[in-house]
Amino acid sequence: MPSAHLLIIGDRAALSWVVTEQRMAFPAGRAEAARALGEGDEVFVYTTRGCFRNPTRDLGRVIGRATIVSPVRVLDEPVVFNERSYSEGCRLKVSGLAPFREGLVLRDLVPRLSVFPDPATWSVRMRRASLTLPPADAEVVRTELEPLLRSYGEMRERYPWEPAEA
Repeated sequence: MPSAHLLIIGDRAALSWVVTEQRMAFPAGRAEAARALGEGDEVFVYTTRGCFRNPTRDLGRVIGRATIVSPVRVLDEPVVFNERSYSEGCRLKVSGLAPFREGLVLRDLVPRLSVFPDPATWSVRMRRASLTLPPADAEVVRTELEPLLRSYGEMRERYPWEPAEA
């Protein structure tokens, strides 16, 4: 049975690559967690406060929804962002994106999500490449995110991407 996950992105160049290439990559040290992701799983793309290099202005937001369309595997050639190598990855099919710098503010949902048993320390659980969501939590995120999403084709062109370093 497919599961749901937050894909946690903390870098604008990496986000650009994930969205435009419809792929996700994981560093070698996070490969075990990445293998929890399976073909057919639903993923919600989450951008951290620091993703756009201004954590005092930006909020951590769920900005997109996708489906994993290939197994996580070792990449023929690692992807590199900001001198960090990502050696495993999978393909995604992005089905929707929120407008640039918009989306679902995750901290507002934390009290309603069981994946964060202590709302005071929820952000500690976000220091990883992905976080598996219990089914009820996935439903909350899906329901709250849906009205904010636009079509992938429309929104992909509206994001002011920087050239990816990959």
